[in-house]
Amino acid sequence: MRLSQFHLHTSKETPADAEIASHQLMLRAGMIRKLAAGIYTWTPLGLRVLRRVETVVREEMERAGALEMLMPAVQPAELWQETARWEQFGGQLLKIRDRMQRDFCFGPTHEEVVTDFARFEIRSYKQLPLNFFQIQTKFRDEIRPRFGVMRAREFLMKDAYSFHLSHECLGKTYQVMYDAYARIFTRLGLRFRAVDADTGAIGGSASHEFHVLADSGEDAIAVSNQSEYAANVEMAEALAVGSAGAANAALTLVDTPTQRSIEEISQFLDKPESECLKTLLVQGSEGLVALCLRGDHELNEIKAGKLAELGGATALASEEAIRQQLGCNPGFIGPVGLPADIPVLVDRSAALLSDFVCGANREGAHYVGANWQRDASPTRVVDIRKVVAGDPSPDGQGELELVRGIEVGHVFQLGQKYAEAMGANVLDEQGKARTMYMGCYGIGVSRIVAAAIEQNHDERGICWPGPMAPFQLVLCPIYKKADSPVVDYVNTLYRELRNRGVEVALDDRGLRPGVMFADLELIGVPHRLVIAERGLENDQIEYRQRQATENELWPQAEVLTRILERLGKNSDSV
Repeated sequence: MRLSQFHLHTSKETPADAEIASHQLMLRAGMIRKLAAGIYTWTPLGLRVLRRVETVVREEMERAGALEMLMPAVQPAELWQETARWEQFGGQLLKIRDRMQRDFCFGPTHEEVVTDFARFEIRSYKQLPLNFFQIQTKFRDEIRPRFGVMRAREFLMKDAYSFHLSHECLGKTYQVMYDAYARIFTRLGLRFRAVDADTGAIGGSASHEFHVLADSGEDAIAVSNQSEYAANVEMAEALAVGSAGAANAALTLVDTPTQRSIEEISQFLDKPESECLKTLLVQGSEGLVALCLRGDHELNEIKAGKLAELGGATALASEEAIRQQLGCNPGFIGPVGLPADIPVLVDRSAALLSDFVCGANREGAHYVGANWQRDASPTRVVDIRKVVAGDPSPDGQGELELVRGIEVGHVFQLGQKYAEAMGANVLDEQGKARTMYMGCYGIGVSRIVAAAIEQNHDERGICWPGPMAPFQLVLCPIYKKADSPVVDYVNTLYRELRNRGVEVALDDRGLRPGVMFADLELIGVPHRLVIAERGLENDQIEYRQRQATENELWPQAEVLTRILERLGKNSDSV
């Protein structure tokens, strides 16, 4: 590609509304242009990178045995009503009507469409298992689109769906897809972790998220410092920390007239927060429920929502409901003396406390010297807290560290949720109708581009991993006259490299060297060769790798061999 014939429009200025590095650099490098909130045009430069990612994803999906198809982006409401998601999906579902006033949506995902396809196309167990995938534009009406293509409303996604006669068969394909995802992110040159995850709105029995590790990541991930254990903090098991001490103190009521928070109580009574009990009253399915944690720990709402007593959601009880039942305000609640009809669910670490501080269920008062069993009895001991750095790893190996990650892939074992709702059945060996099992596997193709930049950039611009770069190599000729020997040499080298399958750019825009180099470092081309008149006179070509701090001088006769070696190309016949 001759850059004089390519649309490359870079900028020195950082856009004021771009908050993170990937958004800033994609705009400055001219990869994307904003059309509306969360909706972007991909320029020729940006599209080259996007297609690199798409190619790797497609190759690995086909290697895993998935079959590519393409489903409609616009979906009829009737399908979503069959699964009850027309209302459940919420405001992210962009609903539209045609001229006949029929309801449709612009697909944010395709479980309903592919299940509809399968229920008419798959009739017998002999056709199973099957795995379909597509790479297609999706739309989710984010309430606050931000961070460029990282959290856009319109985005490119690879979604795949598998169909099975049994849960065991689903498990095998799930592992195949898990392995395929690991190969995809490895081939793209990304540092990533696969983590245990919550199934969320998609549903299902098991799921894993794939995260590109970056300090700017929105998700916190708990990883072991001595093993491969990794989980989203929403799912990471929190083992009990601390030890049960002897109950020595007498239960004593103390006045705390204005002290309500754990921090205020800790300072007022000169007790560490870890010796104070935090009691939260939440609305359960059959009334109020008390959740008890150590004062220095935080409630994990995802874990709590899965408790049978809470019915799938974690909502704090209103102040009015608390005053009506206990006669005091929040901030003075504790397990001692709670009404018998309020279940007391105690976190594992909180259950080890002795002689602890807790609310007295009366305005302006707390207890010190409280103890379990003697003063209050847990209904159940449960895991309801967020893990913290230094917690023991659930697999028994090492301690947990908290790192940041950007979710770029997610795999689910959906089970029979959608197939059952939509009547997707097949006949088994006995001719009996059986509901199929399903798996769902998504990759944010456009998000990968932004995530890679978050992980690979410096003060000069983007540092693409080789497989994602828009060009592998750029040739930079520097000369003064049109008949310079540089022109003939660089054109010959350009043709030879192209014939060798190298994705090479020739920067023939006639820019000053400093401006040219700044542009190429900004867009992140991994390798460059500078061909200058003085260098040719000395039989030398200047080479520089994008992240190197020094240039290398190569003999002119060895340039082709050396650059092919750096690019991992076969140079035997050079």
